[in-house]
Amino acid sequence: MSAIALVGSVTVVLKPATLDRLLLPFVSLAAGTLIGGALFHMIPEGSAALDPLVTGVWLAAGFVTFLGLELFLHWHHSHSSEPTGRKPVTYLILIGDAVHNFLGGLGIASTFLINPAAGVTAWVAAAAHEVPQELGDFGILVRGGFPRRSALLWNFLSALTFPLGALVAYFAAQQFEVSGLVLFGAGNFIYIAASDLVPEIKANKSFRAAATHFGFFSVGIALTLCLAMWNA
Repeated sequence: MSAIALVGSVTVVLKPATLDRLLLPFVSLAAGTLIGGALFHMIPEGSAALDPLVTGVWLAAGFVTFLGLELFLHWHHSHSSEPTGRKPVTYLILIGDAVHNFLGGLGIASTFLINPAAGVTAWVAAAAHEVPQELGDFGILVRGGFPRRSALLWNFLSALTFPLGALVAYFAAQQFEVSGLVLFGAGNFIYIAASDLVPEIKANKSFRAAATHFGFFSVGIALTLCLAMWNA
């Protein structure tokens, strides 16, 4: 997951118009896989050993935490090859991404510890989201004043909090039940898809774009559902 932060180097070889054509379909796929991963894998696994009300509390906590990240860190993932931003914004992006990746590591590793198949699906869903996110964030860092090599390095360093979160989840699992962390991660997934990704894929009003985005979104949902049925 940390290595995906280096995908920003692709922007050097691709034309902006080509990159824009590829990004939003990928964002649509990511939105579908995140929602499907949460609904079909993480929530069923995390809620199996918990009271329904406790399940709801953990989901809400995951959702609200990411809302707080956006409100207080002014952090928003960009999925455009031509982002704008000033240098202070770039530091907020790096801090927000570091926290985001740490929480992702917690939730996905906890899912893997309960059910490896569900954990792999959760990771794939998160990885699909990370690719367009890191492309956009790399552009923000460069436009904000970072040299390209420095932008790649700092993006990668902020992504190293993902394995850190995974290690924390692993050691926490030795002491207590981690089902709540799985649901917390599911709440994160739902927030990112509903608040960050879906609004972007709805922005283009042409019928062709709408059909393309809806198709990729549906594929993401279908893939995670098929995996859940396969592993049932």
